[in-house]
Amino acid sequence: MSCVQPLLEIRDLRKIYPAPRGKAGVVRAVDGVSFSVRSGECFGLLGPNGAGKSTTLEIAEGILSATSGEVLYKGAARGPGFREEVGVQFQNTELPLYLSVRETLEFFSNLFTRRMPLAELIALCRLDDILERDNRKISGGQKQRLLLAMALVNDPDLVFLDEPTTGLDPQARRHLWDIVQRVRARGKTVILTTHYMEEAQILCDRLVIMDHGKIIAEGTPRELLDKHCAGASVVLPGATGAAALSGLPWKAFDTGEGVEVLTEDVSATVRALLERGFDLSRMSVRSRNLEDLFLLLTGKDLRA
Repeated sequence: MSCVQPLLEIRDLRKIYPAPRGKAGVVRAVDGVSFSVRSGECFGLLGPNGAGKSTTLEIAEGILSATSGEVLYKGAARGPGFREEVGVQFQNTELPLYLSVRETLEFFSNLFTRRMPLAELIALCRLDDILERDNRKISGGQKQRLLLAMALVNDPDLVFLDEPTTGLDPQARRHLWDIVQRVRARGKTVILTTHYMEEAQILCDRLVIMDHGKIIAEGTPRELLDKHCAGASVVLPGATGAAALSGLPWKAFDTGEGVEVLTEDVSATVRALLERGFDLSRMSVRSRNLEDLFLLLTGKDLRA
């Protein structure tokens, strides 16, 4: 076991609210959460809406107070210097009105004694071509790059990113991923919440999956897939009759759009499908991924 001290450590964190009016009991938004984050890694928090991710993050950032539990930074309680050494990109942030992108960066940079050189920050977040543009005239992807730059103005050791790519198109999302990877290459530590499983699989070294305020799985993406979701998915679009595969050593189910079989032996599965008369002309085979794991552990019901 490594004896290296974590950069951030969360111990038995709890956040409890009174139940809504007319209901008994309490709401356990965060219910006994513990994890540690190593220096230089990207650590992810995944979970459905209402799982407790953002509440956990806001307590770690020092924005919310915990009902109980500890947050340790560099092995000690967070002191006055904590805010100088961390950067935060919130889930929802309104930019200052009537300022240009350059003026916004200069304003926020002046709030700190520790600063990243502006030219370096502008290049890192790819803001060169919009510096003189009014904040009201930039696109969603440009706004997210500016918000990330604002989180980095103080050259932080630890960066909190709360769903930074929500609502972005695939191209803008990938641009932001590239910036996060460049931030990590500078030795920064990143804590990320996201609803995008591909994002977590690409960016995160380790992650936890939360549901109903608790951690239900923790590890590297590969460890979690090997433990909970090994094998492949064989998909037959347009097919019906998964019940014809009952009694075999894998799961088969009708998806509404076809039949899907979860298997660790693709060859044996294909033979069985042929023997039972399935048409394989449109068959696809893919490795199972974090999205499969997420749905397996948290369910497929819609969360408001």
